[in-house]
Amino acid sequence: MEDSGKQVINFAAGPSKLPRAVLLQAQKELLDYKGLGISVLEMSHRSADFVKIINAAENDLRELLKIPENYKVIFLQGGGTGQFSAVPLNLIGLKEEKCADYVVTGAWSANAAKEAEKYGKVNIVHSKLDAYKTIPNPNSWNLNPNASYVYYCANETVHGVEFPFIPDTKGTVLVCDMSSSFLSKSVDVTKFGLIFAGAQKNIGCAGVTVVIIKEDLLGHALKECPIIFDYKMQESCNSLYNTPASYSIYIMGLVLQWIKNCGGAEAMEQNSAAKSKLIYDLIDGSNGFYVCLAASACRSRMNIPFRIGNVNGDTALETRFLDKAVKNNMISLKGHRSVGGIRISLYNAVTIEETQKLAHFMISFMKEHCV
Repeated sequence: MEDSGKQVINFAAGPSKLPRAVLLQAQKELLDYKGLGISVLEMSHRSADFVKIINAAENDLRELLKIPENYKVIFLQGGGTGQFSAVPLNLIGLKEEKCADYVVTGAWSANAAKEAEKYGKVNIVHSKLDAYKTIPNPNSWNLNPNASYVYYCANETVHGVEFPFIPDTKGTVLVCDMSSSFLSKSVDVTKFGLIFAGAQKNIGCAGVTVVIIKEDLLGHALKECPIIFDYKMQESCNSLYNTPASYSIYIMGLVLQWIKNCGGAEAMEQNSAAKSKLIYDLIDGSNGFYVCLAASACRSRMNIPFRIGNVNGDTALETRFLDKAVKNNMISLKGHRSVGGIRISLYNAVTIEETQKLAHFMISFMKEHCV
């Protein structure tokens, strides 16, 4: 199929870059999926052909993450934000007290904690942070032994803070928003009660959210829980209680196959380490021209926010950087609207070679503007 036209390097934080091979495969099959004469876009979700697609996606995901049989995989809609509600609606009633512990290290975990307050008592396990630059020492956390679960976000995309460890919850169910680091490295699923991840960063396009949940956590939904967010109902229907995000599941399946062909989560982890090191080394060696605010011990491998010129950012310089990047066919480098500055997102589909091109551009820009 065609592989022509303008090509840019997309450093977007999500929806983000998809592997070229996946896009070409989707293009090839768009009008006629495997000789059926129809597109996946118009395929019945009840058909045997779509059931093969969704089952293959689940099987590949199980293989890549070595998901045990006593964990269920569900494909839902509503994004990660939908799970801010779905998690407490399904799990906060695990214990009579209806309370949950939250670790708040950035914008997304803060939003999740605020949403959970609608359904029960929320305990922020540490003192409020002045800025989202670090992860509070776990020894200082005030975990509630009566909490139904402990919640954290593995990687905060806005502020570029990533957990380098899995929290020890002293036996309480651990819930993790892995949306922006999912399948960027190997993870021991058995340490978690529930993992969720929007697909649109590392494993696909917008529309589908993966939920991995331990089987014995099903069936505890509050009566207020909408049925489409009821994990037990969705799992019992193979994620087909209602019409799913069919095409998004299909694209996710193609990306999962691509990850397998590239060497699996282990290969993604090696690439991620190499890409992020390249950029952080450049920033740290820039004598303050580029400034990263996140503490070095918890810098994100996925999202690298930084300022140019000084710690608060020189607006003129940053605008010039973004404009010149576009002229060099590098897009979506603007920082989140809430914090400004620059943000580089290095998800699985971004290659080491593309990261090197960005690094070369950053070096050139620095030389041009350093006085």
